[in-house]
Amino acid sequence: MEIYVDADACPVKSEIIHEAKQFQVPVLLVKSYSHFSHSPDPEGVSTKYVDTGADSVDYHILQLAQKGDIIVTQDYGLAALGLGKGCTVLHHKGFIFSQKNIDQLLNTRHAHAKARRSGAKTKGPKALTNEDKENFSHLLRNILTEKSCE
Repeated sequence: MEIYVDADACPVKSEIIHEAKQFQVPVLLVKSYSHFSHSPDPEGVSTKYVDTGADSVDYHILQLAQKGDIIVTQDYGLAALGLGKGCTVLHHKGFIFSQKNIDQLLNTRHAHAKARRSGAKTKGPKALTNEDKENFSHLLRNILTEKSCE
């Protein structure tokens, strides 16, 4: 099992690294070259840089992820494809993507994009709170506990 992170804009990287370290689960941060950093990776963490093209990070994660792995993303398209591969897919707000909620999330995203194209204004996502980060950490810890018992 490995944790793959869509890391370009992921606000919970430190929480992922902390929880993964407790369970000795490797973490791969996948970023575009436009987010390059010389900072060394913590123990148990590696970073892979990919082209800056649209969805390059998503495609790379999908190439590597296998059934049973964990993917952390806020991208509904990547989430849907990750679910199709049998991965556990988490959103940084502390909820798990599932076959039950992904269709509604994709439909809502499509409706908002369609409205924006026609000139309407839509609200962006709410700001991430400390409670969201705690919820995410708790969810990830629970999933890692379950998977370590399998």
